[in-house]
Amino acid sequence: MGPGDANRNPQIRNRRVPPESKLKKNGYAVLAIEKFQQEPITKVDTTEFNRQAWNAIASSPKKWFVPASPDEISLARNGQPAIKVTATKNIPDDWLGHLSGKRILCLAGGGGHQGPLLAAAGARVTVADFSEAQLAIDRAVAEREHLRLNTVRCDMRSLGAIGKFDCVINPCSLNFCPSVIPVWREAHRVLISGGTLITGFVNPVNYLFAAEPLMRGKFTVANRLPHVEGKIISESQIAPNIPPTPVEYGHTLNDLLGGQTKVGFKICDFFEDRWGGNDALSKKTAVFIATRARKP
Repeated sequence: MGPGDANRNPQIRNRRVPPESKLKKNGYAVLAIEKFQQEPITKVDTTEFNRQAWNAIASSPKKWFVPASPDEISLARNGQPAIKVTATKNIPDDWLGHLSGKRILCLAGGGGHQGPLLAAAGARVTVADFSEAQLAIDRAVAEREHLRLNTVRCDMRSLGAIGKFDCVINPCSLNFCPSVIPVWREAHRVLISGGTLITGFVNPVNYLFAAEPLMRGKFTVANRLPHVEGKIISESQIAPNIPPTPVEYGHTLNDLLGGQTKVGFKICDFFEDRWGGNDALSKKTAVFIATRARKP
């Protein structure tokens, strides 16, 4: 799935990318973000391909997303951060608790949304992502709003010496990662005892159906789980000025939910979410799941 398939792709629809520098849009000055030289899309493993694809998406002349706005930052500063890890619903206030001074890791959270809002609410924020261009958006929002946050480029399955945290927030991104259990292990490792993991992910039912018919509202069961959707393509196959489509993974609930408990988390709460608008599958069932888990 890719940017043009917004009705099925939570990460692409929720990721926020700023318009170009020195323009005006929606009543406020847009950001000047760091410029990245366009990388050649090479025949590499899917993780590296997806990293290059997300860099291209974030840096694309056609802007798919916008970062947290000044109004949203202002609300966060006044104790009302609207944090999403799925498509439309904010996570409940009691999932976050008191934010001032709380050490929060936004895991695979680049794009200028969760990190800046949490920093504006008083949290000590680190944003980790494998895309340099996505992290540049967080730094740009932080500079615009005079916020303090750290950014770290790394694979969500291998966080290294990133530090210890009171809370890990993982917005919908596991569908771009080939393996889930290593992510849960790393989240568990970097959390303090009593820490919280908040994550959103795609309901596996999304990946049972053939993608193109589903976009037309036709339900054709064509796949079995786990499922890989998309493929690595060469630079010559990419249309001009259109970012390549990242490879997606349809994981099982055994890994998405059972994997959390397997590494030691205790799931405390959850909610479901849907796409708004005319998404055909959302009219039938929830297409996202969010969980709150605790490290004993």
